[in-house]
Amino acid sequence: MADKKVAEQYYAPPPKLGKWDGFKSFLWDSETSQCLGRTGSSWAKILFFYVCFYAALVGFFAAMLAVFWQTLDVKIPKFQLDSSLIGSNPGLGFRPTPPEYQNVESSLIWYKGSDNGNVAIWTNLIDEFLHPYTQEEDNRVDCSFDNPPPEGKVCKVPMTSWTPCTKENQYNFKKKSPCIFLKLNKIYNWVPDMYNTSTNLPDNMPDDLKEHIRGEEARGNKNTNVVWVSCSGENPADNEHIGAIQYIPRRGFPGYFFPYKNVDNYLPPIVAVYFEKPKTGVLINIECKAWARNIMYDRSERRGSVHFELMID
Repeated sequence: MADKKVAEQYYAPPPKLGKWDGFKSFLWDSETSQCLGRTGSSWAKILFFYVCFYAALVGFFAAMLAVFWQTLDVKIPKFQLDSSLIGSNPGLGFRPTPPEYQNVESSLIWYKGSDNGNVAIWTNLIDEFLHPYTQEEDNRVDCSFDNPPPEGKVCKVPMTSWTPCTKENQYNFKKKSPCIFLKLNKIYNWVPDMYNTSTNLPDNMPDDLKEHIRGEEARGNKNTNVVWVSCSGENPADNEHIGAIQYIPRRGFPGYFFPYKNVDNYLPPIVAVYFEKPKTGVLINIECKAWARNIMYDRSERRGSVHFELMID
């Protein structure tokens, strides 16, 4: 009889509780000292397990990351040129690009020459782009075709004789003869194979550029160690409206700026394209190309060239 009473007591179902009482009992059961269904020792065991588990996981990840970093160099990319994602065909860029609040994908330079505020928007963008070129750095030195930069040094980009493409002149935007700046994108260890003689020039190279190369060659072969640049209208109508063009300080990027070795304070060379008298009130489609034997040109993919539109009201 006693055993039956014990069995009935042992197998007795838990008392029925209301929803609120059941919830409070789940949060804290004073009879069993359980919080959220577990005792203090149970919580300590599971907490200890997860601390050890995640500590081991973090340690394993940190060890793998340390091994990975041993295979990299902060200065030298692991994959270069054709084995890298960006390849060995540098792109050409232009400045100023439209402000951020406009369409990011736009390549239209559109301003009103008589509107000082409108002109200032574009000249401020150029100021921002050229700001690093105005800074003095200890490892920037004067370079020339006879004096390339020594190890650990980089070339200055002097801008003292760039008239009229100067900040004081508002880059000639106010006079409706703007200066647009071109730069060649940086690719580590890329060395241009330059057209440094007037022989074997490509058939599709503009005649005026061929004539310019012959003139530079007559002055001395070293003067032709340049990645040449040409700009023109994309269509016959554009060529009628574009007017005369000057390239300042020279018609291309000097060879002593290459190769790019990720040396501190390096600045890519730039060319100011001075449009002397473009037709106003007309949208002009302009294409600029970089010329070297190892720069492949493809208009559809914008390889070796850059496109932008110019419209002056």
